[in-house]
Amino acid sequence: MADSPTSRANWVDGGAAPTEVRGPRVGRTSPVHSCRHCGAPLKTDAARESGFCCSGCSYVFRLVHEEGLEGYYKIRDSVVAPVDQTVFQPRDFSWLAELQRAAEAPAPSGLISNNPELTLEVQGISCAGCVWLIEKIFHKHAGALFIETDAQLGRMRFRWARGQFDATEFARALQSFNYLVGPPGEEPAVPESKFLVRRVGLCAAFAMNIMLFALPAYFGMERTFAYAGLFDTLAMACATLSVLAGGTYFIGRAARALRDRVMHIDLPIAVGIVGSYGGSIYGWLTGNHSIVYFDFVGTFIVLMLVGRWAQVVAVERNRRRLLTTNARPQKVSVDTPRGAVDRPVEELAVGDTYSVRSGQVVPVESQLESTAATLGTAWISGEADPREVRAGARVQSGALNLGRGSIRLRALQPWHASLLAQLLRPTGRDQFRHRLLERVVTGYLVGIFVAAAVTAIGWWVTTRDVALTWSAVTAVLVVSCPCAIGLAYPLADEMATVALRRFGVFVRENDLFPRLTRIRKIVFDKTGTLTLETPVLANPEALHGLAAPARVALFALVRDNPHPISQCLNENLLADGLVNALEPAAGDVREETGYGVGLRTEFGLWSLGRPGWLGRTACRPLDDKATGTHDTEFACDGVVLARFKFTDSVRPGAREEIAALRAAGFETFILSGDRREKVAAMADGLAIPASNAIAQASPTEKAQWLQQTDRQDTLMLGDGANDSLAFDAAFVRGTPVVHRGVLEGKADFYYLGRGLDGLRRMFSVNHTRRRTQLVLIVFSVAYNCTTVTLAALGHMNPLIAAVIMPASSLLSLFIVGVGMRRWAKR
Repeated sequence: MADSPTSRANWVDGGAAPTEVRGPRVGRTSPVHSCRHCGAPLKTDAARESGFCCSGCSYVFRLVHEEGLEGYYKIRDSVVAPVDQTVFQPRDFSWLAELQRAAEAPAPSGLISNNPELTLEVQGISCAGCVWLIEKIFHKHAGALFIETDAQLGRMRFRWARGQFDATEFARALQSFNYLVGPPGEEPAVPESKFLVRRVGLCAAFAMNIMLFALPAYFGMERTFAYAGLFDTLAMACATLSVLAGGTYFIGRAARALRDRVMHIDLPIAVGIVGSYGGSIYGWLTGNHSIVYFDFVGTFIVLMLVGRWAQVVAVERNRRRLLTTNARPQKVSVDTPRGAVDRPVEELAVGDTYSVRSGQVVPVESQLESTAATLGTAWISGEADPREVRAGARVQSGALNLGRGSIRLRALQPWHASLLAQLLRPTGRDQFRHRLLERVVTGYLVGIFVAAAVTAIGWWVTTRDVALTWSAVTAVLVVSCPCAIGLAYPLADEMATVALRRFGVFVRENDLFPRLTRIRKIVFDKTGTLTLETPVLANPEALHGLAAPARVALFALVRDNPHPISQCLNENLLADGLVNALEPAAGDVREETGYGVGLRTEFGLWSLGRPGWLGRTACRPLDDKATGTHDTEFACDGVVLARFKFTDSVRPGAREEIAALRAAGFETFILSGDRREKVAAMADGLAIPASNAIAQASPTEKAQWLQQTDRQDTLMLGDGANDSLAFDAAFVRGTPVVHRGVLEGKADFYYLGRGLDGLRRMFSVNHTRRRTQLVLIVFSVAYNCTTVTLAALGHMNPLIAAVIMPASSLLSLFIVGVGMRRWAKR
């Protein structure tokens, strides 16, 4: 029997209520300094007290323990990515249900496979712990048989028992643990790091064999020894194989760079390999063992390959965390004389009537045929507030259906002519030329060739002996190995990439760091970049004061609802454990577009929406334009149980971070499509000059403004499709949103978490990296001047070269390690 309105009104903290059932809470007795889930440093007292950097990490940490999967924390990396807000947001998996139906369908021959199989992409894999967790989640589902997860490619392959497994439920379970699945797309190319690992393995084996055959000579083996010639031949063969397996990697890249007239870092490496190998072959053929450096050749190639692998694998690891599929809208249901038919958006024709599901994007400019609709345009125009439209209204391409049900529209344009198609069109970008490194490489090559030429002339003039002259020249080419450039430079980049990952910044492009050195202007989009994706609940105590039945009903009203206010309440309910282990209330949720949603249960009619929306006479707007707040009432049978207040809040610490960026010499801008008064208010709150706040800019106008402003010194930060054209025009681009499939594929870096402090850390670590590399250049010049002088004077032999080359490599690595660790300590 339903309770009376009076008792219902008492379903707040302190009143009589049914027994409350809460999910287990994981508390702490003392503050901590790194997030208990992701390991990121905690920057505020509140975060240190809670032990989590964000609500997402708190939610996933609790979920892991509730499911008995705490073993994940024993095998994961010490630092993983913070949890993205997508764990709280509804996601359309209709494409996955279609793939499962196709996998279970009988073959044309009529044969039925016992165990259907699917291959999907997975976003969010970062370590072996993630692979373990995904497999454990899979086997918790009925019908699960086999799963294989490739962390390097970010893909999983799984099989299940026909009719007993729900792939959509599995995908939703993964999403709740911060893993997003997507269609398999094209078969991925084998990562470059995998090829490099194979080369490293082969060349390391060859190098060890060369040393095995060279050591007897160093320990006093006479040349008259019966097997001396065989040892030399075997060392030559292993060195040749090492050049073929690993040296050709650098030689080929150097040749392509010369064709493009670029002084690439691989040029000095190729010169070192060719010079030392060529000289050694000459010495082996002529019997002049003083210029045979096969052991040097093998070791040098291994070191250079290891340095390159370290640089490549760090960036590849960040790339594979993301789905490769783009944000092109899914199929839409088009009305035909034969009934509704699902068609790709490319087949939409002018005049077609079609349906768009809840949370789906309107692909082309259309006219609304339904009675009313609630649309979100934040990611396509930058306007944060949802729009209520009525039948006959024009709906722009890219608008998001925020209602719980489908809406019907009539297409006014084909896909190829739509704004969304233009914004999602892929674009390429030329690799940035690192001028400083090119000057270093040029100086190195000129210096070495001049030194070799002077040595050759000097020895020929004084001795007239071809063998002695060639021996001295070979020694010069051998000892002038570019270890600092070929090994330590890439290692510094790799250490910088790993250091940034600890603070939630993920580098996607190898040329990001040299680009950052030129940055003087930082341009922020407003909605979703400076602000969070959803409004902020200003009075969470109203939510905590609700009794268990009320929270269950509220969870049913907001779950799987794409409206920003519903998403905010859903996040708070889950993150705070208020509905943990509670199922949504039974019953159908009904929506009245523009007003709210309702649900009838055994306790009565629950409603969430505009203040007074059920009575209508007292109905007030959801938002207050003057204060920027939104009011939403939660009631049961007309009795208000809670009145929630929401605000559009900037990211935590945004004002302090922007002030610090300006103090560091950067000029900051806001470039937004939102209303002028909202952009001006945010600029004022962040102390950004009014002249630097551009509002109501269309995607094309954003791109034009950047083209006029950029002097290869502009960093653009955005999150939506309306920033896509501006991204193409920016010198450096980054995004805080990686679940939409739009900008993350274009970005040079992406950053996760709720704050902006990763930006300052990115510039800081780049400054340290650059200073460390300058120290390396000084060391390299001093080393080469010393060793080349000794070689030119004839004081160099294979044994000395075999000792000083690894010694110089170790010194280079020591310089990098000390330089980068200083930043970490600071």
